Amino acid sequence: MKELLKLSLIGLLALGLFGCDLNDDDDYSLGKFWVGFGVVTFDDLEGTSYTVKMDNGSELFPVNIYRPHGMEDRDRILVNYTIVGDKLVTDDVRQYFVKINSMKDILFKGIFDITPETEDSIGNDPVHVKDVLKTDSLLTLELGFYGNGGIHYINLVKEPGGLTADDQPIQLELRHNDNADEPRYRMSAFVSFTLSAIQLAGQDSVSYVVTGDDYDGETFTYEGVYRY
Repeated sequence: MKELLKLSLIGLLALGLFGCDLNDDDDYSLGKFWVGFGVVTFDDLEGTSYTVKMDNGSELFPVNIYRPHGMEDRDRILVNYTIVGDKLVTDDVRQYFVKINSMKDILFKGIFDITPETEDSIGNDPVHVKDVLKTDSLLTLELGFYGNGGIHYINLVKEPGGLTADDQPIQLELRHNDNADEPRYRMSAFVSFTLSAIQLAGQDSVSYVVTGDDYDGETFTYEGVYRY
């Protein structure tokens, strides 16, 4: 699990792809592409053969060799791909042969119990949440902030201790430490958090609220329900 959020001015080109108008139909073309989040699974020790399980349930089988340096098995990724054909498509299964155009690993973390000893390192710097995507047990945030290419820390935290149904909605806080990075440029990044730490025994869902400090004294608030 990656613990750091290291950002550069040129490493975030995939962010703009969500603005593309994609026509998802049966006529696949090399001129079309799709962009989404998923998890990569390597099928061999060399890491040349892999599949990608997308958040929407589909599975991608690459026909080209594309592996960014440092990518590891079970990494969460943002992938840009072109469908070249169906492998198996039924009412319950969607498997596609694809050409991978680009992949970027996404910071993937759990929920952190905050304590007085970790308060300083967690930080309390503002961060802007541009968008929220909830799929199954994952909460993915698109973040905006200021920096100059340094390492930032981002965490989703809760108070330590066990949780009960009476604690609902579970209070979660988005915390940002900019490590005194010079606020020269507007930066963007994605981060995904697994919500498994707030599961309640004997229940199939739990409500929660995420808050965080935005810029100009504003407060970010997101209310959600995690079903499991």
